[in-house]
Amino acid sequence: MQKFLSNGVEIAFDVWGQGPPVLLIHGFGSNVTVNWIQTGWVKTLVDSGMQVIAFDNRGHGKSEKIYKSSQYTPHLMAQDALNLLRHLEISRAAIMGYSMGARIAAFAALLASKRVRCIIFGGLAYNLVAAVQGAEDIAKALLADKVNDLVVGQARDFRLFADATKSDKRALAACILATRVKLTPHQISQISCPVLVAAGALDELAGSVDRLTQLMANSQSIILEKRNHMNAVGDLAYKAAVLQFLSVTD
Repeated sequence: MQKFLSNGVEIAFDVWGQGPPVLLIHGFGSNVTVNWIQTGWVKTLVDSGMQVIAFDNRGHGKSEKIYKSSQYTPHLMAQDALNLLRHLEISRAAIMGYSMGARIAAFAALLASKRVRCIIFGGLAYNLVAAVQGAEDIAKALLADKVNDLVVGQARDFRLFADATKSDKRALAACILATRVKLTPHQISQISCPVLVAAGALDELAGSVDRLTQLMANSQSIILEKRNHMNAVGDLAYKAAVLQFLSVTD
């Protein structure tokens, strides 16, 4: 992967294809390979005639690891995304974020609306606004010596995922304590570009899709049947909806 400095933090990224640019922002504990390559997203978008840009969020994948929670606010992570577009001299792009990446995408749109052609919020809906509980438990699970010491539930799932992706668990623990910043309904209403909200019908982390779209004048949604937070990301119906959405947005 290529690398650049975003406000002094080394960020790893890659670019594929030619055409209208689409910036992909992965979820917590994931990386470009797991979230976007293995799920077929990069191939799907490139084959449809788009230029795909994807990066490992700070603390993730091949990007620089930081161990201070204050360095993982959505505002700072959104600046990484926007700085990458500037680095590549891309003036305007579609942005798709999954889970934590959706929150980062929302902050990016609020920071620099003219640079965002449209947004796809994947795996996160009204919980952009409502409180998402459990950050402290997830941090403790990530720092625990053994998985067997963990309680069953969301914290254990995130720890197992971090182990599977060979992530820096100390960096992720710092990240989870800072990233779940709520947006207000007013802030959401200020996102004026076209928005697609996509979440699994069984996704308890996303929150209500309908309640989120009601806050935005230029939005639409798709609910992915029989999908949860972890397996919705590569869903074929999700991909079809995104391709259709991108084809009609300016």
